[in-house]
Amino acid sequence: MLKAFGSANITAPSYAQCRGPREVAFIGTFGEGVLSPERTDIRDTRCLVLIGSHLGENMHNGQVQEMSDAIDKGATIITVDPRFSTAAGKSKYWLPIKPATDMALLLAWIHVLIYENRYNRSFVEKHTYGFDELKAHVASYTPEWAYGITTIKPDLIRKTAYEMAGAAPATIVHPGRHVTWYGDDTQRLRAVAILNALLGSWGQRGGFYNPDKVHIPHFKSPKYPKPKHTWREAFPGKYKLADMALASGICDATIPSIERDCSLKAWIVNGTNLLSTLPDKKKTIEAIQSLELLVVIDTMPMEITGYADVVLPECTYLERYDMLRSSPHREPSIALRMPAAEPLYDSKPDWWIAKELGIKLGLEKYFQYDNIEEVLDWQLKQLGSSLDEMKKIGVKKFPREFDDLYMDLNEDFEFNTNTGKIELYATSFDDEGYDPLPVYKEHEQPPEGYYRLIYGRAPMHTFSRTTNNPNLSELMDENTLWVNPKVAKTWDLKNDQYIWLENQDGVSSPNSIKVRITERIRWDSVYMVHGFGHTDRRLSRAFKRGVADSDFITRVHVDPVMGGTGMRGNFVTFLFNAPSVGKGGKA
Repeated sequence: MLKAFGSANITAPSYAQCRGPREVAFIGTFGEGVLSPERTDIRDTRCLVLIGSHLGENMHNGQVQEMSDAIDKGATIITVDPRFSTAAGKSKYWLPIKPATDMALLLAWIHVLIYENRYNRSFVEKHTYGFDELKAHVASYTPEWAYGITTIKPDLIRKTAYEMAGAAPATIVHPGRHVTWYGDDTQRLRAVAILNALLGSWGQRGGFYNPDKVHIPHFKSPKYPKPKHTWREAFPGKYKLADMALASGICDATIPSIERDCSLKAWIVNGTNLLSTLPDKKKTIEAIQSLELLVVIDTMPMEITGYADVVLPECTYLERYDMLRSSPHREPSIALRMPAAEPLYDSKPDWWIAKELGIKLGLEKYFQYDNIEEVLDWQLKQLGSSLDEMKKIGVKKFPREFDDLYMDLNEDFEFNTNTGKIELYATSFDDEGYDPLPVYKEHEQPPEGYYRLIYGRAPMHTFSRTTNNPNLSELMDENTLWVNPKVAKTWDLKNDQYIWLENQDGVSSPNSIKVRITERIRWDSVYMVHGFGHTDRRLSRAFKRGVADSDFITRVHVDPVMGGTGMRGNFVTFLFNAPSVGKGGKA
């Protein structure tokens, strides 16, 4: 509907707030992105390295099952995290790194592989570009240098590098998700990509496979009009390697400014609670208040519905058809989501909402069908199936077109980069004025009396969308604040004590949070699960249960390469009284 209307400003927080830096980094290195689901061959890996990636908690279900299989077969797991996560509990090595120093560790690992001759020499010589430049670049990035920054001892840095090299090429340094941390995230993920290249794991069994997918034909429709404006006009010369629209960029472009001759006037927000998703809630609210129209499509009364001019209630996934799912994987496949029950109340499926809006906007020529079943059946018949068949089987697999799941190292292979090689030295970055090799840059540390705010996910909840679900809220009805025992002793905190938090900019949450004292978090950090602290009373089970980490993300470090919003540079301190009593509540 938006494309038919002439808008190119279509975006999702999953890019600038989650995975964009890794895609840009891997495209700049290998000429291809990581994709979703990730092209990681975990089931056959011999060494899996997780850096801030929490398999088992963020529940990419297929990857969790594959990691379990890999562990059963004796794979080594290396987890780098300031928190002893579920994955760390399954690991041979846990590296409780000082937050914001990951780049130093990655560069030290690269140094060890190169200077101790542990890299895959034949793979690097045949398939990469810029090795000599990389070798000179990391000469001073020794494990001893990294120890003073990361607090990880040099012998542990070397041991883990040797483990990776010993298992190569069946080694994965996992690119992760939600990689928007400190503002240099594309460069940090470039270091991850370089490590995988040095280990020769790209295109190899137990490393990164070459995925395939079914290309679903588009239902007949006229050609879309060419958009007159895009979000990029608001940021001339910036984020030149971003290959998708930025949700945060659209938010910024909505706020009137003398630097821009136009601003976005209307939003349609479909199934995302931007007040929890985008950093700097104050700016999001300013953008919303600058709009002439805000339409929100949602299944429940999330906070953003309170700002909407129009709310269009969508039925849940159990009450609707969705478009066919075709995900890149080892085997191409399609999957059908079909309703298990009729929609309740006045809720409608998203295809119906889009079609009816399009008709009322005079765009009926783009919606030449009566219902989604007609579209699905037409698409499936082009693929040699039918809606009737898919209703019975749900998922249909297809054969790969080529036998190219893994690279044949005996053949020459041209990568989709400027040089046709895996670029350790990224020429596309150099062309745009960005560092072609990742450089360590020091990040700010917590002020005295403050602790870095780390947040993550729990397997029973999908971000903030399920905390009001009656079954799932029984499993976790509020989040807790993980606090190291040394810190708890200093502040005289007790287990299950409720406290309030305030960040470095004086922003506090209206809700309190329960303390959990645990050795599983470093002394310089605290941790909470994302998605709690709802303020809409209509969310009866989730209302004022726990604290929203998004309340405290007021300091944002924007990635200059692709515009990702680094959100891990915020710090909190403890309040013993509700913030309304003033600063006197601070211990």
